Amino acid sequence: METIGFIGLGNMGAGMAGNIQRAGYDMVVHDLREGATRPFLEKGARLADSPADLAGRCDLVFTSLPGPREVEEVGTGKEGILEGIRQGGIYIDLSTVRPTLIREMAPKFSEAGAHLLDAPVSGGKSGAASGNLAVMVGGDREIFDQIKPVLDSFGDKVFYAGPVGAGSVAKLVHNMIGHGVRQAIAEGLTLGVKAGVEAEPLWECVRRGALGRMSILHEGLVRTQFQGEFDPPSFALELARKDIGLATELGREYKVPMPVANLAEQIAIQAMNRGWGQMDSSVTVLLQEEAAGVEVRAPQVDPGRSSKFISTHPEA
Repeated sequence: METIGFIGLGNMGAGMAGNIQRAGYDMVVHDLREGATRPFLEKGARLADSPADLAGRCDLVFTSLPGPREVEEVGTGKEGILEGIRQGGIYIDLSTVRPTLIREMAPKFSEAGAHLLDAPVSGGKSGAASGNLAVMVGGDREIFDQIKPVLDSFGDKVFYAGPVGAGSVAKLVHNMIGHGVRQAIAEGLTLGVKAGVEAEPLWECVRRGALGRMSILHEGLVRTQFQGEFDPPSFALELARKDIGLATELGREYKVPMPVANLAEQIAIQAMNRGWGQMDSSVTVLLQEEAAGVEVRAPQVDPGRSSKFISTHPEA
């Protein structure tokens, strides 16, 4: 069985690495925070001094990092994965980054006789812990088929998207659509409540109608807007702002007009300027409520009643 290396044991990484370890794989871990590695070491994992050290001891290397700068530094920087990766080694980045970066890094790993795949995930912290994640993979199809059993250990919806970079494109498209949908829902709910319909029956009408049957609604807003609670976050606004910014950047790169996505980005920036970066990304609905002069609250609604629908949270 392969030896798996995992770098980045934060909110998402810890859950995914935990599921890999529970599947019985031999593991080597690395994180800048000593405390983050301790639970894995106590269960038999070994500690690496650097990304290069970890890569030299593993068949597969995973990273789950905050953004493009960290991925580039850990992947190809000083004492990075590229310095230590074995001939035939496989590096899979689970972060959400710009496709251009992944496509620029891939040839460097090929020259070293190794493979790079991008595999961003969606499902949030709870999904990472439970294994209820979508994993969108770009890279060599044969390598994808080879590593799929490992991906299946932490994701229940593993998809092959295409050549390297395709996973990152798919993730940005997913998040871009999610942010646009959430803004449309916020506008509709504030209109309905201000026009005299209580939030709970309004929500039931929406989710049981054709829109709900299109499976784009879920408990994301029920757990946040309806309760008026945005902390602790399922997916922090600052991370959502990063993701939607990467999507609009990609649109400019390919000269694709995206007015809705750009509006969603501006709304996220406005919310960030309120100091809400550490709150749940759904906190942007407060801006719509403020503009409409109405609150949408239905604390009696059970979030579990909407669990069959896909989340409006485009979670990392």
